[in-house]
Amino acid sequence: MTRILWADDEIELLKPHVMFLENKGYEVTTVQSGNEAIDVVKDETVDIVFLDENMPGLSGLETLDFIKKEKPSVPIVMITKSEEESIMDSAIGGRINDYLIKPVNPNQILLSIKKNLEGKRLVNEKTTSSYQQKFRELSMDLQDNLDYDGWIEIYKRLVYWELQFDKTDQSMLEVLQMQKNEANQLFSKYVANNYVDWFNNEGPLMSHNLLKEKVFPKINKETTFLIVIDNLRYDQWQIIKPLLMENFTTQEEFLYYSILPTATQYARNALFAGLLPLEIQKKFPSKWKNEDDQGSKNKFEQDFLNDNLSRNNISCKSSYNKITNLENGKKLVSNFSNLLTNQFNVVVYNFVDMLSHARTDMEVIRELADDESAYRSLTLSWFEHSALFDLFKLIADNNCEVIITTDHGTIKVNEPSKVVGDRNTNSNLRYKQGKNLNYNDKDVLAIRNPEEVYLPRMNVSSTYLFAKEAKFFVYPNNYNYYVNYFKNTFQHGGISMEEMIIPLIHLKSK
Repeated sequence: MTRILWADDEIELLKPHVMFLENKGYEVTTVQSGNEAIDVVKDETVDIVFLDENMPGLSGLETLDFIKKEKPSVPIVMITKSEEESIMDSAIGGRINDYLIKPVNPNQILLSIKKNLEGKRLVNEKTTSSYQQKFRELSMDLQDNLDYDGWIEIYKRLVYWELQFDKTDQSMLEVLQMQKNEANQLFSKYVANNYVDWFNNEGPLMSHNLLKEKVFPKINKETTFLIVIDNLRYDQWQIIKPLLMENFTTQEEFLYYSILPTATQYARNALFAGLLPLEIQKKFPSKWKNEDDQGSKNKFEQDFLNDNLSRNNISCKSSYNKITNLENGKKLVSNFSNLLTNQFNVVVYNFVDMLSHARTDMEVIRELADDESAYRSLTLSWFEHSALFDLFKLIADNNCEVIITTDHGTIKVNEPSKVVGDRNTNSNLRYKQGKNLNYNDKDVLAIRNPEEVYLPRMNVSSTYLFAKEAKFFVYPNNYNYYVNYFKNTFQHGGISMEEMIIPLIHLKSK
């Protein structure tokens, strides 16, 4: 077991940090002075020392000198309240291994431990070192008063590091995941505080405005394709992107926000209709399906799209194809020449959505994609051998332009939240619609007046609940069974960066 010595005259205030490390399996010895630290180092074996720079009596720098003479190979991390250059020079001259500036958080401590004790087995030390330099910067930025564009930038940076550690050392992913969890906690709070205002004041580009703002202006006399890959997250796009860059150049890469619920019935209908769900229900009462209605909830996407084109005064020959299995995909590729007679071709590809559901239902898929990295890898493997990739090659060969987007993302859920509703409450794990719902306030964004966010109301007392962060809803009946069944599966419908912040990419053939 790794043994940590932590010397700080205010060590009592750091008890939560100590408990955090102990829960991670580390043994932590705490002392309140430099002299006590020296006694421990003389008499006992320690693997790493955290040393407060400003202690009464023997200072941190003086203690550092003694420890280095006694145990020169033991890594020492200096913790200081000051960023003065002279102090840093003295500490570095004393051969510290790392330094942290107060106040420190548990993630910083864990990162320093991993860097100093596990660094020898890192595949790419430069990547780890770079992340360490950016870690504090990211942590500080998370505390800013971020707007919707600021959150997009945070999410892009987190995904960048996630993909870097996929290539190098997954041992660092634990630290990154903790930072990502913190980000999702703050993002959920931000959305809960601002989502309603987005519909009354200026908000981000969202599902219902996407085609008008980003797609319709690209339609011209040449053939343009819109490929909507259901459930495609930003990190998954980054994984398949290199395959496409062999034949395409990027004209634009943009992130926008899915509406709530981040579910196909709502977000994709809104995308094609150019309207919010309540507006769709009012304009197309026979074509909007509520939660308790039977049949497909996305049966009329082509009708919604055609109406959207008409409202925006776009007259063009177009096609719409929905691909739900391999045979449909192959058939579309074999009939590609017919698509070239259209100015605008829309293709909805459901594979990634099916993959996330399969991972819930099929044990073999659970084993193949047991974490985020493996889930991305499985997405890449599918895409590389898919009819969709063949379609992209044909698009490139015929010098067509293509726009890729999605309707929502997905998140790996791991924390159950109890909810109670009547028998008409929908079954989605990330959002609920019903009356007389009983729930934990801190776990959800509750919308008691659905009209203010343009959602249909099934009855007078309808409430929508959206799960925050990586939580998922479970009924008290058979609670343990369903918790074990759904924990660590990929779900959508609620509030997280992964579900709400999603890509649109405009590519041009080389």
